[in-house]
Amino acid sequence: MSGKRRLAILISGRGSNLQAFIDAYEAGELDCDFALVLSNNPDASGLARAEAAGIPTDCVNHREFETREAFDRALAARVAEARPDLVILAGFMRILTSEFLTPFAGKLLNVHPSLLPKYPGLNTHQRALDAGDSEAGVTVHFVTPELDGGPPVVQARVPIISGDSAETLARKVLAEEHTIYPLAARWFLEGRLVLTAHGAELDGSLLPPTGFPFSHDPTPPR
Repeated sequence: MSGKRRLAILISGRGSNLQAFIDAYEAGELDCDFALVLSNNPDASGLARAEAAGIPTDCVNHREFETREAFDRALAARVAEARPDLVILAGFMRILTSEFLTPFAGKLLNVHPSLLPKYPGLNTHQRALDAGDSEAGVTVHFVTPELDGGPPVVQARVPIISGDSAETLARKVLAEEHTIYPLAARWFLEGRLVLTAHGAELDGSLLPPTGFPFSHDPTPPR
């Protein structure tokens, strides 16, 4: 055993955020062991992506369970076997119940393509355009029972320019997502980021309600 902290990643599809984590690891920006990549979808192409990188994979197919709770219990049991220090939801298209959230409370992160608390849920880019917003963005947050309502960790913003569509905005936001998600994981694995009763704390200080304001300039924090 390497002694490194262990990361489990849950996916449902192609795994673009998974690739961002693999890239960060290969660039020396993320020091961890990939304990498991798990999907609820046996046809998820991200499983092949993980296997190509030498990461253990598995599937717990939600269609084989009669209730959401039964699926979540099986999912939690399989993830627990991998002994992760941190669990990453990377395009995992299931709303999780307390059967999963409770065992992994405080070590479960998600990424949402909006500037939370704006626009939880779906169709975030179109909603930002319809509202006439001047910017959009992405938020990494701790996962709690409230949908997209856990304490934000880090947030990146992109300008909305004339002619932007939901599709062009999604591409700009996704590029930022691939940067800040591995960064948040690194903070956690280094022991710098924790979830407390008061919210998310980085280096012992409570983060603002929208999380750390990420910027490419100046250089992001270590």
